[in-house]
Amino acid sequence: MGWQTWLDEAAKAREEAGLTRRLRPRGPDDDVVDLAGNDYLGLSGHPDVRRAAAEAALLWGGGAGASRLVTGTLTLHGELETELADWLGQPGALTFSTGYHANLAVVGALADRTAHVVSDAHIHASLIDAVRLSRAQLTVVPHNNVTAVHAALAARPGVRTLVLAESVYSVLGDEAPLAELAEVCAAFGALLIVDEAHGVGVHGPGLVHRHGLAGRPDVLVTATLSKSLGSQGGAVLGPRAVLDQLVNTARPFIFDTGLAPASTAAALAAARVARARPDLAAAIRTRVTELARTLRIPVPAGAVLSVPMPSPEAAVFAQASLLGEGVRVGCFRPPSVPDGISRLRVTAGAGVTDEEWERAAKAIDTIVGEIR
Repeated sequence: MGWQTWLDEAAKAREEAGLTRRLRPRGPDDDVVDLAGNDYLGLSGHPDVRRAAAEAALLWGGGAGASRLVTGTLTLHGELETELADWLGQPGALTFSTGYHANLAVVGALADRTAHVVSDAHIHASLIDAVRLSRAQLTVVPHNNVTAVHAALAARPGVRTLVLAESVYSVLGDEAPLAELAEVCAAFGALLIVDEAHGVGVHGPGLVHRHGLAGRPDVLVTATLSKSLGSQGGAVLGPRAVLDQLVNTARPFIFDTGLAPASTAAALAAARVARARPDLAAAIRTRVTELARTLRIPVPAGAVLSVPMPSPEAAVFAQASLLGEGVRVGCFRPPSVPDGISRLRVTAGAGVTDEEWERAAKAIDTIVGEIR
């Protein structure tokens, strides 16, 4: 089969299954109520964040200019890493150009063919790819099942093991049993890696911190700067020895250009605003709780409500119908969902006004009710 024939057949299969994805550019003055993005605290457009990004671009230029180990480490990176470590209660932090790179880096630098990885079945795609690249021995356990994690660790005693979890899972929106996972990992000498992409900001310094696990040598945190902090980039936070290992061995760090100055400064300003404005996270909790109860779905632990739909086609139809009402929501469909159930993805962020939120929530309730 030639390449063009293969591409044509793959495109046809996606279209028939209702799984074709298309890019939809938006302008800077889009008047649609955006409940699809990841700007949970609404900080990407905050005046302090905009100003910091612009000033950094004017001072430093458009990019870092090189990889971090050449000339791409800016004093600005150090400021951001110090701020993040202080906020999250960690010994240190190391920033990356994306959260995806942060997850690739931490697993790749700590695991190899001789290591064992125990992964939750609902872990993010970046961590799945990280394990594949590391070539570590892999055990996938049922979602949020601490007993299964215990059994996986007991089955390979003495093997260097990483346990992967998210503090808040992006599809179901539920919270990981972090305290129990940390206890099991400690009993077997395993290292717990927690992706706080959907926890930091929405839960202040994150759920690792809330559960009293911050700063432990056997618990690492990865985070993104592109959600609650409204910028771009990622970070790994934990003991200095681990960060030194990443600097010296993590390919996504060594061979990638340093985080751009504008993104670095924007994330730094956003972190400071988030620390000073706990009311933003409180607003998210109020909105997400009210809408979840209206839709009769479980209240999520994060800022995103996942609304189950009867089919991929129904999810796409609902998404289009809401856009026609001036409300943009996301759409999860296979293969992006671990359980195969299509869902609307609704971000109950703090960046829309009360009036916009009330109008959007009413439209969502009406359209979802009609389809169900």
